[in-house]
Amino acid sequence: MSVTRRDLVAGFFATPALTFLLARHLSAQTSAFPVPLTPACGDDHEITPSSTEGPFYKPQSPLRSDLTSELSGGVRLRIGGHVVDRSCRPILDAVVELWQADGNGQYDNTGNRLRGYQRTDGGGHWSFTTIIPGLYTGRTRHIHFKVQRPGGRVLTTQLFFPGEPGNERDYQFTPQLLLEIEKIASERLGRYDFVIA
Repeated sequence: MSVTRRDLVAGFFATPALTFLLARHLSAQTSAFPVPLTPACGDDHEITPSSTEGPFYKPQSPLRSDLTSELSGGVRLRIGGHVVDRSCRPILDAVVELWQADGNGQYDNTGNRLRGYQRTDGGGHWSFTTIIPGLYTGRTRHIHFKVQRPGGRVLTTQLFFPGEPGNERDYQFTPQLLLEIEKIASERLGRYDFVIA
């Protein structure tokens, strides 16, 4: 009986150790968001500044991390980071809620498009897949957030985009709320660590 190349390849991937390694590789390729294992902050780090809720907040957004399923366009943005206390200890099960305008600067006030929340894992990680929001009159580009540790107070704030011409004209803008943005292929990665009391 002759052994073909196909038989060798099939046997190669049939071994338990190699199957495990292949599964780890595939898992790494589809990971939700590439954040470091620990946040980059020192002892007694400053609390994330709060900001106004604005007129477009709606309670009871859905539990989800991918906000793009109802969209047909826009520049894809994967955004994430940690929720930590002032000593940089990760906070498990903190609620991170997001709402934002679409690519045309419009909020969905009747449904839940570009709205959602999730809970942090044991490392304090959170992430969403969304799009870069559009501009509307009087505001620079921004995304709204509410962050709350179990039993704690709600932090209401906004995150801003670096290099936006409207940042300095927007009275709600503060440099402490700037996202770190990196461009990878056709999408953007945005990172921010919330520090809460």
